[in-house]
Amino acid sequence: MTQSHEQNTTHFGFRTVREDEKASLVREVFDDVAPRYDLMNDLMSAGVHRLWKAAMIDWLRPRPGMTLLDVGGGTGDIAFRFAARGGGPVVVCDINREMLAVGRDRAIDRNSGAALQWVCGDAETLPIPDRSVDAYTIAFCLRNVTHLDLALAEARRVLRPGGRFLCLEFSKVVLPMLSGLYDVYSFRLLPWLGEKVAGNRAAYQYLVESIRKFPPQEDLARRMRDAGFEQVSYRNLSGGIAALHSGWRL
Repeated sequence: MTQSHEQNTTHFGFRTVREDEKASLVREVFDDVAPRYDLMNDLMSAGVHRLWKAAMIDWLRPRPGMTLLDVGGGTGDIAFRFAARGGGPVVVCDINREMLAVGRDRAIDRNSGAALQWVCGDAETLPIPDRSVDAYTIAFCLRNVTHLDLALAEARRVLRPGGRFLCLEFSKVVLPMLSGLYDVYSFRLLPWLGEKVAGNRAAYQYLVESIRKFPPQEDLARRMRDAGFEQVSYRNLSGGIAALHSGWRL
């Protein structure tokens, strides 16, 4: 009985919930904060998230004709950067329609001529054909999926042979002196900012907790290899507050 119970539950932050509940709970969080999501990113990281995303694009090295699937990127941050660096067509796939609406509005405001497609879909069951894209990116989203290994398998499925997987995610701080300060900042300031700016303290309490539940760098690298990715590597950013993981479908 205990084993069956464990197989049917997962974490939502520090809470234990049924597996079939998590996707809807995550959707509710991001639907609610979508209008102020980008502003909160700037406030929470003092703008450093922009440097992390720039590092992701630098490592990806977009080129004309390269096709990208950006998962969980509803507001368009990665897609716009990819296009600006000379990349080809982009499909932005997000489970949250409100986030996608923000991204479409941003594209209109920018008068973006980039080839962008906005698709509502789940990282675990992507509405994307096999072997159809050159690159797959996922930024600050992988920790929100219910079944991480299934999401990794889906990423490999949609990549063409020679395709690149890149994940940017909050990770495990590797500098001892920074770790304690980061905990204080995370658990005290971030929920307060969520309440004052986004009007949703619980959403940002979940964000902090979800970071702590996410696998550390080496564990995620191992799971990528288990999913079939090769030449797996990672880079710590800002002392491990975030990390970039790379893998190839060969």
